[in-house]
Amino acid sequence: CKYHFPISARERITLTLDPDSFNEYDTDIQSTDPLEFRSRGEAYSSKLEQYAERTGSKEAFRFGTGSIEGLPLVLGVTEFGFCGGSMGAAFGEKVTRAIELAEREQLPLAIFSTSGGARMQEGVLSLLQMAKTIAALDHFKTTALPFFSVMHDPCLGGTTASYAMLGDVNIAEPGAYIGFAGRRVIEQTMRQKLPADAATAEFLQKHGMVDLVVPRSDLAATLARLIRLYVSGNVAIEGHELVAQHA
Repeated sequence: CKYHFPISARERITLTLDPDSFNEYDTDIQSTDPLEFRSRGEAYSSKLEQYAERTGSKEAFRFGTGSIEGLPLVLGVTEFGFCGGSMGAAFGEKVTRAIELAEREQLPLAIFSTSGGARMQEGVLSLLQMAKTIAALDHFKTTALPFFSVMHDPCLGGTTASYAMLGDVNIAEPGAYIGFAGRRVIEQTMRQKLPADAATAEFLQKHGMVDLVVPRSDLAATLARLIRLYVSGNVAIEGHELVAQHA
């Protein structure tokens, strides 16, 4: 129907990768409650347990190796149902490990992002993840392997202000709201109304912040085409092993 309903991380993996090709890493990494944060009398640690039970994941970011049209890559996806896909210490650690895995295995990297931003329940520890993920990406770029960033609705705050906007190719789903702050916050700060399409994927493409706006049904094929363009002849699958071939 061309309407991009929210989907889970598990559904995103299934839609993107070849069947049975996903090999997930570091599933045991999870957030703690360093600030002993409470909201309306409920402990953050209790909320983490509820998010894990609801989503079947211990954290809002999942990553591993897989393939698209037989082409190997490292794929990271965000689970919005886990604390709004927000980035805390465990989230940032897993994003960094995904980047380091791609560098170590000499594979292209794709990360799907949907997030409310940095996780306020972890204070400055969550903000540190912005610098941490950017530093990891900066080192990854020395490999000359590509990083494809795919943003879907919504993608906001510290996630957008760090790794999500640093792709060699930045891709967005149609109509996705992408930015640093929400419309109401911006309008109240600036004391003026924003254009109706402000911060949408199409608006960002028009102004050079997004390279491609791609319907969900075409994303896997688009990523496969980009991998071929960037690393044609450098990657292959031998049996069930993901390997890199160096010229």
